[in-house]
Amino acid sequence: MIVYQATKERFLHDNDHAQIEDVVENAFVQKTGRYASQGEFKAWRNSLAAMARVLRDRDIPDDIGVGIEFGIAQTAKRIDFVLSGAANDDTPHLVIVELKQWSTSRISEKDGLIIANRGGRAEVEGAHPSYQAWSYAALLNGFNEAVYESGTELKPCAYLHNYRDDGVIRNAHYAPYLEKAPVFLDGAGELDKLRAFIKQHVRKGDRGKLLYEIAEGRIRPSKMLADSLAKMLKGNREFVLVDDQKVVYETCLAKADQASNDRKQVVIVRGGPGTGKSVVAVNLLVELTRRGQLTKYVSKNAAPRAVYAQKLAGHLRKVEIGNLFAGSGGFHETPPNTFHTLVVDEAHRLNEKSGLYGNLGQNQIMELIRSAHCTVFFADDDQVVALSDIGRIAELERWATEMGAEVTRLELASQFRCAGSDGYIAWLDNFLGIRESANTDFDRDAFDFRIVDSPTELHDLIRKKNKANNKARVVAGYCWDWKSKKNPDAWDIEFPQFDYRARWNLDKDGSLWIVAPDSVEEVGCIHTCQGLELDYVGVIIGPDLQWIDGVPRVFPESRSSMDRTVRGYKKALKEEPDATRARLEIIVRNTYKTLMSRGMKGCYICMMN
Repeated sequence: MIVYQATKERFLHDNDHAQIEDVVENAFVQKTGRYASQGEFKAWRNSLAAMARVLRDRDIPDDIGVGIEFGIAQTAKRIDFVLSGAANDDTPHLVIVELKQWSTSRISEKDGLIIANRGGRAEVEGAHPSYQAWSYAALLNGFNEAVYESGTELKPCAYLHNYRDDGVIRNAHYAPYLEKAPVFLDGAGELDKLRAFIKQHVRKGDRGKLLYEIAEGRIRPSKMLADSLAKMLKGNREFVLVDDQKVVYETCLAKADQASNDRKQVVIVRGGPGTGKSVVAVNLLVELTRRGQLTKYVSKNAAPRAVYAQKLAGHLRKVEIGNLFAGSGGFHETPPNTFHTLVVDEAHRLNEKSGLYGNLGQNQIMELIRSAHCTVFFADDDQVVALSDIGRIAELERWATEMGAEVTRLELASQFRCAGSDGYIAWLDNFLGIRESANTDFDRDAFDFRIVDSPTELHDLIRKKNKANNKARVVAGYCWDWKSKKNPDAWDIEFPQFDYRARWNLDKDGSLWIVAPDSVEEVGCIHTCQGLELDYVGVIIGPDLQWIDGVPRVFPESRSSMDRTVRGYKKALKEEPDATRARLEIIVRNTYKTLMSRGMKGCYICMMN
């Protein structure tokens, strides 16, 4: 979608004979069916007037194409300003201009990020303008067939027309992105530099033909992207398929090939912890992309998406890899059958509604099935860990049937975590009171399981194990407030009697905590480790699960008030006491089963009550 499309000549005419912001807003309403925000309107008024000054140059052809608010398909991203034409050798060129009204900024230590006042709000950390412009070019190069098939040259840049050079926006810290997408500022000579950049790349006009072709271009991954992904996966032992993983993988590929608008396919793969659900999911993403299918890996939790994207990235641009991964809450506005296949990992974590306030969409399961020819769900009812989780196997099947899809049911049974011990997983069910099984113990020689007396001893054990390969972490039930969120010097988890204190992992490393090089000192929670694995995991069992007379009992009131997994339980207990109590029992026990099954080689626990 392009909100406004014209030639340079027409764009300057609209600037001279009308309020350009009004023209763009009218087009915006027509194209989107809604009004622009005040911030967007103000940005159009100021930034488009600045671009009109840039284009008032006789050597810039009058018939080059001008596009404003160029939407990148399958994303919520819009490019502020684009110019289309051709070089002297007739190679099609597209100049991408990221427009900013900033006048100040501060350096962030993080790669490609900068701190600035964005849209009149308080200062926030976000992408550097050069990174933004370059990332938009990368997305078009990686997924728009009209771009990569035509050999179109994309030339990104940023124009901060209110910004005087202060040594920050062009700091050497941002050199890798400034080289890819130069920044032009306010000040002597800057206008001429931007004009020269445009004239260097767009020497001939095309009356916007290229803009139209790209806007209408088919969305599918480029061969370069697909081949690079396959190369990263090949030979990586972490993603080798064995036994029933290979059977499930091949069956899913066959169903994806069969799927169409008129023959929807839904594959539901049941698998417990350590059976390789995510390994199969990532392999499917790569192979379906290699086959030219428009595919995404979907999960509610950000952590698996971030970790697997990093593992696949290699020399590829992070933005291209990132576009293959999506949260489950972004499909409520997706048109039917937009995707060939959606691979939904940790499907048990799906919610009914989407959005920050749970007020968007109708039902995530339905929306995912509607959005694709084929939807593959990987799920485990025993890893439902929040009151809002709705993705149980029965519910997935119900929606698939209701949507008229052909349903295939598969199972991953072989255990590849916990030293391959099915007995340990069954013993966990007994130990945590999830269900009775015949496994009152397991092979202690095969899997290193220990109950330790203090969190200090637990964390020391994990530190020692972590020295081998950075694959050992401490996790805990969410029973302690995240005090360090507002005060970085505060400690979240404290046990003075053991001289122990630690912070949650939820800030610095975010979703990559489980693989970050220095995060062993922090404590993880269910949100940053579900769907991922370690060699050794240390689990602090909080007061939400206590053994009384040898029987595990649940105390949901001991969860931190900041924990959204049991949010609203007090109200629900008043309305439906028996049903809510049963759900809370399952959630707390499932949480610890999930935490205690992250380790490939060992699990150490410390029970604080």
